[in-house]
This record gives sequence, C-alpha cells and structure tokens, in this order.
Amino acid sequence: MLERCGLRMPEILLPGEQYDLAKWAVVACDQFTSQPDYWRRVQEFVGGAPSTLNLIYPEAWLAQGDARIETINRAMRAYERDVLTRRFEGFVLVERTVSAGRRLGLVAAVDLEKYDFSRGSTSLIRATEGTILERIPPRVRIRERAGLELPHILLLADDPARTLIEPLYAARDSLEPLYDFELMAGGGHIRGWRVPDEHALDGALAELLEKSNGLLFAVGDGNHSLATARQCWLNLRETLPPEQRETHPARWALVEINNLHDPALVFEPIHRAIFGAEPGALAGAFAAWLKERGMALADCAAREAMFAFTDGETDRPMRIGRLKNPLPLAALQPFLDEWLAAHGSASIDYIHGEDALRVLAKRGAVGILLPAMDKRALFESVRCGGSLPRKTFSMGEANEKRYYLEARKIGI
Repeated sequence: MLERCGLRMPEILLPGEQYDLAKWAVVACDQFTSQPDYWRRVQEFVGGAPSTLNLIYPEAWLAQGDARIETINRAMRAYERDVLTRRFEGFVLVERTVSAGRRLGLVAAVDLEKYDFSRGSTSLIRATEGTILERIPPRVRIRERAGLELPHILLLADDPARTLIEPLYAARDSLEPLYDFELMAGGGHIRGWRVPDEHALDGALAELLEKSNGLLFAVGDGNHSLATARQCWLNLRETLPPEQRETHPARWALVEINNLHDPALVFEPIHRAIFGAEPGALAGAFAAWLKERGMALADCAAREAMFAFTDGETDRPMRIGRLKNPLPLAALQPFLDEWLAAHGSASIDYIHGEDALRVLAKRGAVGILLPAMDKRALFESVRCGGSLPRKTFSMGEANEKRYYLEARKIGI
C-alpha cells in the first residue's frame, strides 16, 4: 500500500544524545527573509554547537553566493560522520505545540515519481502554487551536491475522519520516544516518536486513496523545495541504469504529512511588501491594469475588503469589482509580476505576519494586507483549477513553520 500511495518508510538520522537539540533545530530557510536580525540572533544562540543552521542556506543570506554551498557540504560530511549517530528505520510521529494548539504530523519519504509540479499535473502528489522556475536552479546547485536532506516540506492529507495520523498519536505511549524539547526563537514545543511498523498506515491509506479522486497529497509548505528534489531526481535518473532507478535514495524526499482538518493547522495569509514603489502610483497602476481586463478597483469599508494597502499605520481597504475568482490574488499577483518586471529597481517580499508587514511599511515599503484562505477549499481548488497563485496561504505564522530536525541520506 505504501508504494501505491507514493510513500516509503525512511531511514532517519538524528544527532547523538549528547547534543543540544534546541540549538540543532532551525526554522525553514525561506522564513524571515527581510529580517536579517532574526538570523543574526539564531547564529548567536547556536554559537559553535552542531546545528542545522550549518546545513541550510537561509534566503536572507543569499548574497553570500555559491561559496556557502561548499561550506554546507563540508558540514554535512562532518555531521554525518560525527553528529548524526542515531539511525533507524521508521516513520516519525510529531507533536508540535503552536499558538492554535497541538499540531500532529508524520515524517515519511515520498516517491518523486508520484509528484509533478508542472501546470495541469494530475499526479497523486501535487503542488498547490505555481512554481517559479528561476528559483529552482540555485536550489538544485545546493541539493545536487548534498549527501543529506533535511525536510521543511509539509504535505497535506484530506482526512476529515482523522484516520491516518491521529490513531498513531492515541497510541503514542506504546512508541519509542525520540525527542522532547523547546524550539528556539518562539517556535513552540516539539515531541517525536518512532513508528516502526511498515504497515501501520495501510488501512487508512487504502481508504484515503479510494476517496482521493486522483489527488492524495497536496503540498502545504515547501513547494519549491519539493520541486527542487524532483528536478534533481530527474537529472540524476537519466544517468542511472534501470535497476538503480528503482532503489536510489534520491528518488525519495523526506516530508512531514499533516491532516488538513487538524484544528491546530491554521491557514494564515501571506502579505506582500513592495520596495521601491509609491503607494498611490502602485494603486493607480493596478486600477488601470484591472480596467483593461474588464474589472475595477474600488475603495470600500474594512468589512467588505478583499485586501488593503497599508503604510504601517493607516490601511486603505479595497475591493476588485467583477472578479470571477474568489481569491483576490488571482488578479493581484499577475499584476505585481508584470509591474515588477517593468520596474527593475523595485522588489517584492512575501511576509508572514501582519506585525512584520507593518514594520516594513513604516520603513517605506508599500504593504499589501491579504485575508486568510478557507483551508477546506484547498483540495477541490487544486483538483479543478490546478495550482493556486503563489504564496496564497501560509500554514501558521513564520515561527510555526517546520524546523529542520530529522535528516536522511540521499547519496550512495
């Protein structure tokens, strides 16, 4: 059943008992990209201790260029030899305490042959947002030389009856505990247990697969990271003899599976910060762009707003008239893409958290506040319309994203 569902029980690597996991586990590399102070504080907290900070490339530091990639690979080789001494086969049941409660997950390996990020894909595992192809090559350069992978990818299962992960959690006292500690920088508490039974998921997966209408898992977070893993596998696959294509570890990617219907899994909006723009001019350009396409931009009361421009102190609520798609990003994101392409000195960042956006807006960015998406509409939206506009939703605030913790070998 695992193979039919594109899953595999992975071999997991964890640091030895003598290492401080609070310093080891670091939040996803694509968070706090416009807040370098966050990463400076992380670096100060970690000090010289073994840490996944030395195995990832925070996007806030991308100006360091490719030189950091070799540093990462050296650290991977050293950590695999000296630090990652706890090794076992099994799934990992995860309990993460976040602001909305206890969020449950299951770490597993997914078959990249069952996933396709291209537009119009009908694969069993699908992207939920459009993939920006130019963001793939830099990530490929990191992964293709790496001996290890550490996941921040979250996959979602549409499991309203809570049959896949929740029964394992109910039986957690019978499982081997793996870790139990407080995550750094306000990330909440995390606990993990080993699930050694390869067939523990068979019954629930069979039922979910039967009801899936061809879409079993949707990517909740880490779309570009999973797309990178897929591209690296496709590149490598062409160099392998047929028998190795079936068994090579790079064919799989480590992920955490969450239940879309977990009460502690909250969809938060991802706001936009536009740098190098003037608010009135940007709004005027958007109004003209919409008019050319038979739509209209209008000011409105806050309760009727689809989004709002903000300078950090004062908000300007707005609606898009005659918009056929219920998501304002269906119009806003294509406009921003075109506008930014025509204004080379301007740039955009995608911000998790209203407070963070307001800080940037007070410093001169044009802030665009967006509403949260109804998570119950996700699977049907992907089935019917393909991927959503990129950065449509965030699963929790920035400090609630997945922290790098478990590792897996992807080289031979």
